[in-house]
Amino acid sequence: MNPQDLKNIATLWFKAFNEHHLENLLSLYDDNAEHFSPKLKIQEPETQGLIQGKNALRNWWKDCFERLPSLQYEVQRLTADSEQVFMEYIRKVDEEEDMKIGEVLEIKNGKIVFSRVYHG
Repeated sequence: MNPQDLKNIATLWFKAFNEHHLENLLSLYDDNAEHFSPKLKIQEPETQGLIQGKNALRNWWKDCFERLPSLQYEVQRLTADSEQVFMEYIRKVDEEEDMKIGEVLEIKNGKIVFSRVYHG
């Protein structure tokens, strides 16, 4: 895939996330996709920060959207090559301090196969 295609997937990712549209978000992922997040380590220590598969992703984000109804991501920058896109964004939640975040989406055959979050 070319870098613009990956940026387009990232743009769809932000749209689905900010609308809290779980099924649109999940449609961007491969069925066996893996996701790593420091927040997972805190909220679900047994995962050691890593989950796999759409069911696990569905459960994680459903809980996230329910706990944080005001959650929004503000895109700062997208940088892509032919296999991954690095997303820089600001996490915004009412009554919480804004958080700078970096996230890498690895994409194969038009689907996200792995994502890793970095909190700043």
